[in-house]
Amino acid sequence: MTTLISFLGKGDPRKGYRTATYRFNADVAYTETFFGLALTNFLKPDRLILLGTPSSMWEIFFDREGVEGDAMLPLIDAVAAGNVSEHLLHLPRLQLAKRLGIRVDCQLIRYALDETEQVDILRRLAAVLQPGEHLWIDVTHGFRHLPMLALVAARYLARVVRVEVEEIYYGALEMTPPAPGSETPVLKLRGLLSMLDWVDALATYDKDGDYGVFAPLLVKDGMAERRAEWLATAAYSERTSNTKLAGEKLRQVFDSIETHDGPLGGLFRETLKERIGWFRGPTPHDRELSLADAYFKRSDYLRAATFLYESFVTRACYNEKCNDTDAQERDDVYDRARKQTPAVGKLKNLRNALAHGVRSHGERADESARTIANEISLRKVLKDLRKKLF
Repeated sequence: MTTLISFLGKGDPRKGYRTATYRFNADVAYTETFFGLALTNFLKPDRLILLGTPSSMWEIFFDREGVEGDAMLPLIDAVAAGNVSEHLLHLPRLQLAKRLGIRVDCQLIRYALDETEQVDILRRLAAVLQPGEHLWIDVTHGFRHLPMLALVAARYLARVVRVEVEEIYYGALEMTPPAPGSETPVLKLRGLLSMLDWVDALATYDKDGDYGVFAPLLVKDGMAERRAEWLATAAYSERTSNTKLAGEKLRQVFDSIETHDGPLGGLFRETLKERIGWFRGPTPHDRELSLADAYFKRSDYLRAATFLYESFVTRACYNEKCNDTDAQERDDVYDRARKQTPAVGKLKNLRNALAHGVRSHGERADESARTIANEISLRKVLKDLRKKLF
């Protein structure tokens, strides 16, 4: 099902909105006073939802659309008094629906003066939409603050109701050239939602370190899918502690990110480069230490302790010139290092406690239990261990 949501404002108290010829593309233009109807002609949705306040110009709108008789007289007085009810809109909307050949719903909304009224509008929209609906939103008319609310509504409805927001339209009357007979441009604002997708991706990364969320966004922004997939592979490899493969994939994709000229990717390029820059560390243990620090900042203490421990052992292998990818050699190096640096044993016990819960018994288990009993003590111990070991 396809649905167009359009706002109805007040306009001129006698004439309503100005007539304009809205140009949609090289082949299509419609002359209308209310942009939402021009958009209805262009999109041909299954349903039109009109949103307006009790004082919106319902009477002028329906009069212009040929609604007659008993449907109009009580509506005129109600608009003047600012107390239009949904009952008064019932007959006019049925007549309009018959003329347009589609379902028409009229939703009375409050003025969105505060958070309560703003939330109420979102709640009312969610109640009349179904998952899977394809949605267009027209923000041309209505109060000037409503387009901002419409942007939030688009994101809210997509995430909560699971509708597909196809486009946000604005009939830019103020951009109409002054020459007689000039046409009014129609703006598409869907890019604003794409910007919010990138902001959401940054928030996701800052929370859990998964930069794989940027891969589908880069594809939409014009990057070759194969190259963007390297970023997703790198993220997965990092989160499964395969830092070698993660670093290799990041090296492969980094130049593509650095030179990517897509409009949104370019906007977020430097931020993304900063977030994946850990692979540039000169040695494997430097890279693992960078990851430990990054996860500590995100309060992911298990990964922070894991990479801190791995970095210490990898550095010890580096110093002893042994194979840091051989499990037995790493265990042997750890056993020798623990005798000289007891703090690494404490780190390993803490990592195990974070990974498995405190299941073992004894003094070390009790110490780990006390450490992870609250976040303040855990952060302090991890900071102290990093300082002692590095």
